[in-house]
Amino acid sequence: MTFGLQCDEQTSVAILDRSADGGIDFLDTSDAYPLGGDLSTRGVTEEILGRWLHGRRDRFIVATKCFAPTGPAPFDGGNSRKHIMSAVEASLRRLQTDYIDLYQLHGYDHQTPIDETLSTLDDLVRQGKVRYLGCSNFLTYQLVRAVGRTETLRVARLDCVQPRYNLLFREIEREMLPYCAEDGIGVIPYNPIAGGLLSGKHSRAAGPPEGSRFTLGTAARAYQDRYWHDREFETVEALARMARQAEVSLVTLSVAWVLANKAVTAPIIGASSPGQLDASLAAADLRLDEDLKRELDGLTQEYRLGDAPR
Repeated sequence: MTFGLQCDEQTSVAILDRSADGGIDFLDTSDAYPLGGDLSTRGVTEEILGRWLHGRRDRFIVATKCFAPTGPAPFDGGNSRKHIMSAVEASLRRLQTDYIDLYQLHGYDHQTPIDETLSTLDDLVRQGKVRYLGCSNFLTYQLVRAVGRTETLRVARLDCVQPRYNLLFREIEREMLPYCAEDGIGVIPYNPIAGGLLSGKHSRAAGPPEGSRFTLGTAARAYQDRYWHDREFETVEALARMARQAEVSLVTLSVAWVLANKAVTAPIIGASSPGQLDASLAAADLRLDEDLKRELDGLTQEYRLGDAPR
């Protein structure tokens, strides 16, 4: 989601090349990206990815999403049949492919009957334009209801969910992760390093640095509201000390912690430069010591409750 705003195409290609060299074969995007953009930039990330994929499409699992407005009309967003049908055709065109491996609802649409949305997605699977289905940013009750309706309607079900999850946001451990583990739903969390705060490189006193997600266009306010608080900075300082004691990068430790949850399939990692990938990729080979895992869990327990004071 950095491609096209935080990163120009040359940098984006370098990140993709480094990812492929590092063994990554799953690429997740959205028709709403690049992050922080507006209607004029919608789809640019998919276009960059589509050009890079030319000639090697069969080597990668490609995922994208729809929901966010892509135009000025009321039907240019949401999960209605009209929008989904238009959105998938546009994504296929930009990605230069005739099928999408994983198509996800990027948000829950309170204005559209869920049965309309699910029957439309089922049509796309039957047409061969989409292989598997998922969702992102759903609350647990919304996910459970959607999966239940697919069973009742006998249509293709949602096979995975993409929630926010990291050491500073653990609310999904209470209901969503147990449900997914029990019902066999894949979990591909985003923000494993909290938009970069868990890199340990930011300073509350210095303020949000230019070029980071905390100052990025339309996304800046959301990321500051999520993470830019005294409590979070104090936690990051404590986590950084633990990382130094373990002789590992805080980024590597943070991603490895997400991976250590048995309900998690794989975290969605991101970068604004090729070099930033190394620490995240290293997490695939790091097995957290049980004592260290308990310490990390204990230190960040308050972020599991969801109602801790700021």
